[in-house]
This record gives sequence, structure tokens and C-alpha cells, in this order.
Amino acid sequence: MRRFIILLLLVLLAVQYVSGQSNPEAINVLDRFSSKALSAPSVSMKFSLITINLTENTRDTLNGSLIMSKDQYRLEMPGNTVWFNGSVSWNYLVAEKEVTITRPDRKEESFMTRPTSIFTIYKKGYKTRLLQETESTYTIDLYPEDTNNELIRIRLIIGKNQLDLKSAEYKRKDGITMLLNVKEYNLRLVPGSSEFVFNPKEYSGVEIIDMR
Repeated sequence: MRRFIILLLLVLLAVQYVSGQSNPEAINVLDRFSSKALSAPSVSMKFSLITINLTENTRDTLNGSLIMSKDQYRLEMPGNTVWFNGSVSWNYLVAEKEVTITRPDRKEESFMTRPTSIFTIYKKGYKTRLLQETESTYTIDLYPEDTNNELIRIRLIIGKNQLDLKSAEYKRKDGITMLLNVKEYNLRLVPGSSEFVFNPKEYSGVEIIDMR
């Protein structure tokens, strides 16, 4: 389970580099998609994460949910929940009955410290192309400029009417493809601060490992 959480965070991280040339039509769609998400009180998603490993000939599917508000988030996967309140992170592993507390480095520009960066990664280090436009969706490909990037391509499908994320496919050089299918996408929830903090009263008998 820890492996899938790490893979998902890598999907959301998508390392940034120096900006490159992009298709104006694709940038226009991504700008509107980003602006709508970042102006909302929160972004919440229910999704399925499909991991296909061509080298090992395996296919795994997990369901999860994510809610983000400014620099805070809560990520839930089977057997694992991560809370981040903007400065402190709690990682709860159900099977181990333990919570690890860390304080991520705020100097790092990543999902772990600034989760809303997933809506702006296209602005640095990726060439973008509007691959297809239908009556209901846009399909946009992002190609990393840096040849050392482990990603070959990111493919986003964005709803045309609501500018909501339908899916995100990450194709990697190591033969692994990760497909995030969004089942629900909501910009209307107004979460309280308790949504992003681990509450020990709700998890009796859990070992707390404080690494701050």
C-alpha cells in the first residue's frame, strides 16, 4: 500500500523544469481549467487509480479520494490516509496501526508542500498540445522538455462545459502507466480546518511516530 501512495504522489508531483514552447489552444484550455480550480473554496475528487506495469505484466486498481484547499489536503486510499495542514503532515497506515508525523520542507515546490501545484505544472517544463476536441471534452498531451524526466507523456482529458478533470494518464520510461480516472469532481465544498489534521481521539491504540 505504501508503494501505491508513493506512486500517486509522484503522479501529482510531476517535477517541474524550464518552460518550453506550447500550443496556444492547449494553454488556453489549461489556463481556464487552472483558474476555475484555484478560485474554488476546495477541489475534491473521488477516483480510481489504475497502475499498469508492462515489465511485470501486472495491472492494479485502487479507489481513493482527495480534497484540497489552498495549501492543505487529505488523501485517502485503501489502508492509508495522509493529512497536510499547510505545515505538518500525518501519514496513517491502517495495517501497521501507526501514524508518522513530518514537517515537509516548504522550500520544495511539490504536491507535498503546495498541493495546488498540480493545477499549474503545465506552466513550467512541458510542451503542450491539444490532441483532440469533441463536443464534451478536450484531450491535451504534455511532454517534458528535460530528456532525463522519467515521464514520457502526461495526457489530460478535461470536460468542456464544466472544465472538470475527467482523467490523467502518466506514461513512464520504466514501462509503468498510471491512469487516474476521476469519478466525482467537486468545487463547491467548503471544508473546515479539521479536515486536514489527524485527530488522535478518533484512532485509539495507534502508535504515533513524531519525526518533526
